Amino acid sequence: MLLLIKYTLLYGIVLMLVALGGMFSEHSGIINIALEGIMVIGGVAGVLTLTMLPESLPAFATVLIAVLAAAIAGMVYSLLLAFASINLKADQTIGGTALNLLATAVAVVISKNFSDSGSAKLNYSNKPFLFSIGGLELSIFVPLGIALLIISYIVLYKTRFGLRLRACGEHPQAADSVGINVYKMRYAGVVISGALGAIGGLAYIVPPVQTWNFEVGVAGAGFLAMAVMIFGQWKPFNICGAAMFFAVFKSLANIADSTFLAQLHWSSNIYNMMPFVASMVILAFTSKNSMAPKAEGIPYDKGSR
Repeated sequence: MLLLIKYTLLYGIVLMLVALGGMFSEHSGIINIALEGIMVIGGVAGVLTLTMLPESLPAFATVLIAVLAAAIAGMVYSLLLAFASINLKADQTIGGTALNLLATAVAVVISKNFSDSGSAKLNYSNKPFLFSIGGLELSIFVPLGIALLIISYIVLYKTRFGLRLRACGEHPQAADSVGINVYKMRYAGVVISGALGAIGGLAYIVPPVQTWNFEVGVAGAGFLAMAVMIFGQWKPFNICGAAMFFAVFKSLANIADSTFLAQLHWSSNIYNMMPFVASMVILAFTSKNSMAPKAEGIPYDKGSR
């Protein structure tokens, strides 16, 4: 049971963070298909930072610097999507897909350049990111994720910024008519999305293992996070619940050998596939009732009314 809780929280927090990032972007009116790529960029930036930091550095400082490095890298990378979608009015789906492909290629090149073996694998220590409570080993991203969830809710529903952001995703012409700069708000939504997605990428890569091959990217976690966002109806606490639901399926692959599931003699690939199958089934039945921001994916032209 402890193992199930451990891995559910581990993967659930990752999906929640990335889905929250997608939520901010889509509430501003920009569909962020590039979440997968942003996770990869955040992961490689954070891991490289870890490999360069001295071991004598306190654990808190190590975690803080790595998380900030990942967040900044994700924000910078997300600006490419923002510029293409907002300034160039390019197709957001195609732009995001291109950034996903580019991210893995960039990560492989960078990791090979810094790897001692010449491969895309990087070695690091994940000890600063782990702590134990009553025999349950948890990641530092669990309390960080809970804090960011609460902050996201407050920002989105209790601040003037959040109200303006949601207005730009629902009716940008009306928002513009009362003096809200739609372009700036959409840039803000995408940049916040980049920061949260990159932190989620670091949370996906670092806590479970101490070696990562960046040729595999993040194995579709960004796309699963998008399903979590849709299932969670673009609302922070709903997204948290959806993330934990999908994380239970993802956790089965890690606990199958040590539980009654071992008697089934199923391959771990079957368990790894379950979250994606579950997402397709659930979205097939719930997508008709989804309440997506009305103006998402539609380029805003200030001259049109």
